[in-house]
Amino acid sequence: MIIGVPKEIKPNENRVGLIPASVHEFIKNGHEVVVENNAGVGSGIENKEYEKEGAKIIETAKDVFDNADMIVKVKEPQAQEIEMLKNGQILYTYLHLAPDEKQTKGLIKQGVVAIAYETIEVDGKLPLLEPMSEVAGKMSSIMAAYHLAKPYGGKGVLSGGVTGVHSAKFVILGGGTAGLNAAKVASGMGASVFIFDINIERLRYLEDVLPKNCQMIMSNRVNVEQEIQDADAVIGTVLIPGARAPHLITKDMLKLMKKGTVLVDVSIDQGGCFETSYPTTHKDPVFEVDGILHYCVANMPGAYARTSTYALNNATLPFGLKIANLGWREAAKQYECIAKGVNVFDGKITCKPVAEAHGIEYTPIEEFLK
Repeated sequence: MIIGVPKEIKPNENRVGLIPASVHEFIKNGHEVVVENNAGVGSGIENKEYEKEGAKIIETAKDVFDNADMIVKVKEPQAQEIEMLKNGQILYTYLHLAPDEKQTKGLIKQGVVAIAYETIEVDGKLPLLEPMSEVAGKMSSIMAAYHLAKPYGGKGVLSGGVTGVHSAKFVILGGGTAGLNAAKVASGMGASVFIFDINIERLRYLEDVLPKNCQMIMSNRVNVEQEIQDADAVIGTVLIPGARAPHLITKDMLKLMKKGTVLVDVSIDQGGCFETSYPTTHKDPVFEVDGILHYCVANMPGAYARTSTYALNNATLPFGLKIANLGWREAAKQYECIAKGVNVFDGKITCKPVAEAHGIEYTPIEEFLK
C-alpha cells in the first residue's frame, strides 16, 4: 500500500499520524510512505528524519490524499480534507462521529473505509484511546489548577493549599484511564480528590493504587450533587465507546456550585459530559456559564504534541500494520478488534452507537466480511 500522512489542520493541533520509527516499519513491510511537507514540525520531527527512513516528502495535502491507499491521521478530517477523500480509500484516525453529524455524512458520501482509533477494542479495553486518555487526564488537573487562579476566572484557590489553609477539592467523574491520571496529578499537587465511578470493583482498584488524599464514591445523581456543592474543580472523563457521552452535570446543577468553580470536560470529543459544554480550542479554551468556568478543548493532547505523538504511535502502529499488510477486509476478518474499529464502509454506518446517535440505518460490518 501507499500510506499517506497529511499535516494536521485542526486549530492548534500539532500531533502527526506517523513518527519516523513507524515509517521505518511500514517500509520494512513492503509499503510506501508519503508525508506532507513539514507534517511533523509541530511534534519536533523534521522532513529529513522521515526521508532517512525512506518516506517521500510531498508538497501538498492534496498530493498526499491523491496518492495514498491509506490515510493515517490523528484528528477527524476537517471539511476540506473530507472533500479530498476517495471512494474505497482507508482513513485510519480518531473520528468521534457520534456528536458530529456533518463529518459522518461527509464520510458516507465519499465512500471511504473509516477506521476509528477510539472503537478498536481488545478484551474490553480501548488501547488506541488509552495513551491520549493518559495525557488528557493529567492535563485536566493541570488546567483546572491553572484556571482556579483568580486572574483566569477561578476562585483563587491553590490546589495544594498551604499550612493552615484547606487544599482545593477536585471531583473527578469517571475512574477509567483519564480519571485515574487526573487523580494522580491532582493528588500529587496536594488537592483533596473525590473520584466517582459506577463500578465498585474499579473503585476498589483505585483505592489500592491512589494515595490517601483520594476518596472513592459510587456514582449516582444524589452523590454527585452533594459533592459538587463545595468542589473547586470538577473533571468529567466518562466514556461510552463510540457513543455520545452522557450528561452527568446538567445546566440546573450549575446552580449548586460556587462562582469560579472550574469544569474540565475531557469527554468533549464525544459530545461532552456536561450539558453546558461545547468544544473550544487551545487559543480560546474557556467560557463561563452562570459564573462557572468551562474548559472544553477538543484536542487536549495536541498541547503536548511530541509526547502525545510518540505515545499514540506506540498504540496505533501494530493495528495499522495489520490493516496495511492484510488489507482492511482481511484484517477485520482475522481480528475482531479491527472490525470494531470500522465505523463507515461503502456509504454505510457500521458502528451501532454512531448510527443510533444520528438516526441512520446501521449495517453490521460482518455483512461485508462474508
